[in-house]
Amino acid sequence: MLFCTTLFLSGCSSFPEWAPPRLQITQTPTPSDRFVLPPEGTDVVGVVQVAVAGHEDTLPDLARRYNLGYEEIVAANPGVDPWLPGAGTRVVLPTQFVLPDAPREGLVLNLASMRLFYYPLPAAGETPKVITHPIGIGREGWQTPEGSLRITEKKVKPAWTVPASVRKEHAEKGDPLPPVVPPGPDNPLGDFAMRLSLPSYLIHGTNQPYGVGIRSSHGCVRLYPEDIARLFPKVPVGTRVTIVNQPYVAGWRNGQLYLEAHPPLAEEAKRWGTSLQPMKKVVATKAPLPGAVNWDKARQVANEARGIPFPVSTDSPDLAEVLSSAPRVPSTPPWALVVDREG
Repeated sequence: MLFCTTLFLSGCSSFPEWAPPRLQITQTPTPSDRFVLPPEGTDVVGVVQVAVAGHEDTLPDLARRYNLGYEEIVAANPGVDPWLPGAGTRVVLPTQFVLPDAPREGLVLNLASMRLFYYPLPAAGETPKVITHPIGIGREGWQTPEGSLRITEKKVKPAWTVPASVRKEHAEKGDPLPPVVPPGPDNPLGDFAMRLSLPSYLIHGTNQPYGVGIRSSHGCVRLYPEDIARLFPKVPVGTRVTIVNQPYVAGWRNGQLYLEAHPPLAEEAKRWGTSLQPMKKVVATKAPLPGAVNWDKARQVANEARGIPFPVSTDSPDLAEVLSSAPRVPSTPPWALVVDREG
């Protein structure tokens, strides 16, 4: 299920006068949800950006304005209070992404990063693009399935036929549900739903936007309401849907190898413990030549698991330097013009 919010643009005059060293002030942020698809061999899109929180801002506010999920923005800002970051706090926006290791076709969902990537088929003469949005996924015990699926059906204003297992769970909590929830504000599917070829699973909107970017569902995939509204008409029935679980993704850009690391989902964390062998395997596959990787830096990126692509080549800059040079952008992007406090 999915929610999305946007807010009015606040000008640069609202920013504090100070700026960290080398921090560029940028009037127009880089869009964080759609990018020109790079050629094969280049795997990184977007740029890391920095916003300065206003006195009423929370990290979830900034996440939704910049099309990020809750866990994404919290992981990118260790030590920052999600609900009271404080006016003037420098908030890193993880709006750069390593594309998942999967075919660049249709919809690709990475459960570990809780993010969807859509590769629309370009029209003749059109530049290929990739569209990406944060998602909510199945919580532990109700995992979203992995594998290769298809979109089999699309519904506007869907009714929710409540599975027996979900009705039983709610009844045990003293919160009984009817067999069918009609369209409307109480429907957790939101206004748009796309059914997968595993028919119990949907990609849909939500009436609970705080469930985007966390493990919050019974296995379905939630998007912010505004994201599903834009994505829904673009995705035809029959679209391929590839669902992967890749906490570590590596790729190249401008001669640098990047590593993006997310905390493994609880199921993998229990099996792997503190082992970084899964990360080493991913990086070694992308950089098979001996001496191409700064392994100390790769281990640091994996251990911190901030969800930000950091360069880990032997000649790459330090991680602190990467963040200090990120462009500074308004706390509300100029394309965020509609306030949707209800949903």
